[in-house]
Amino acid sequence: MLVAAFAAFSAIAYSIVLGETHNSTRTPLNPLAIAKTYAGLIGDRRFAIPAATSSLIMGGLFSMFSAAPRLFIEALRFTPIQLGLFFAGTVFIVFAAGILATRLAPRYGLDGPIRAGLWATAASSLAILLISMVDPTFLPFLGAMSVFLLGMGIVSPLATARALSPFGEKAGAASALLGFSQMMTAAIGVWLAATVSHQAMLALGIVLSTFSLLALCLYARRRGS
Repeated sequence: MLVAAFAAFSAIAYSIVLGETHNSTRTPLNPLAIAKTYAGLIGDRRFAIPAATSSLIMGGLFSMFSAAPRLFIEALRFTPIQLGLFFAGTVFIVFAAGILATRLAPRYGLDGPIRAGLWATAASSLAILLISMVDPTFLPFLGAMSVFLLGMGIVSPLATARALSPFGEKAGAASALLGFSQMMTAAIGVWLAATVSHQAMLALGIVLSTFSLLALCLYARRRGS
């Protein structure tokens, strides 16, 4: 109910303050042209590789969101309030990573920070997997998870910029396809985190490690594109 009220308020405020921003001449709906546009984006390595990279990292993030209640409340015996405080704390890490990304990109370009962020997510994901098998306690998990969130916060905006920047004339289609890819990968991550193991931290470590390593290896192929 609260979300619905907030969405309705936002829609009304947007329509009053901004209104329609797309004032160009409308063209007839052409399903074949739309399909060709999406097919062209999927087949273009400049879009496909950073988009897939971003989607895999976002899939890992959403798998963390889905596994956290089971992990913290059932395994680590946190209260719902403590779980909420954990999520509130992670926001600051992601904000800090986003600010850091905006400072790194002008100085080092997009690729260097993206690769550094991918290395951070891969290393922290493997650490979570190891922690889940050796010492599944809160503080080691928190440290590794913080590094993952830092890397994710750097990779996500910069990989998105890398995917969309060459396609200004197809910005709407590229953005829509990227969003679809991210949400589909997130759905897969959530499903895997809930099914690969009855131990929540182990399941999360497996999903994060798989997605992060795939993203790291995939983005390495961009050097040839």
